[in-house]
Amino acid sequence: MTPNATGADAVIDAVTAVLLIVGALMSLGAAIGLLRFPDLMSRMHAATKPQVLGLFLVLAAIGLQMREWWVWPVLLVAWIFQLLTVPVSAHMVGRAGYRTKHLHPEFLSADELEAVVLRAAGERAAEKAEEARPASPPAGGGGEPR
Repeated sequence: MTPNATGADAVIDAVTAVLLIVGALMSLGAAIGLLRFPDLMSRMHAATKPQVLGLFLVLAAIGLQMREWWVWPVLLVAWIFQLLTVPVSAHMVGRAGYRTKHLHPEFLSADELEAVVLRAAGERAAEKAEEARPASPPAGGGGEPR
């Protein structure tokens, strides 16, 4: 860019600067949330929500600043990849944290997963108990034939 840019270039540069600053602040907020929040569930929220929006804003600023059409599909693919992987990874981390008791139940407003986990644990315990029972002799006959 030339140092004496006027008109549309100045507007694009100003919009790019605003997008970069806001995107960086969103990512900074995500990082601070990861450090400051008390439990796994709230940290997981802080890691996913503002980070994806911050990345979108930074990618939009890059696309505006590059001023080339070919860069937009590449940036869009990068953002879509984030949109597809971040919720899945957060879901997996959340379920693993729930099952290993790495959460504070007092911070949950509703525990919708508790009934499912208890039912699965009860079924597993019943299967193990049935496997542990000694085999009984077959009905209708004494012992072994001679």
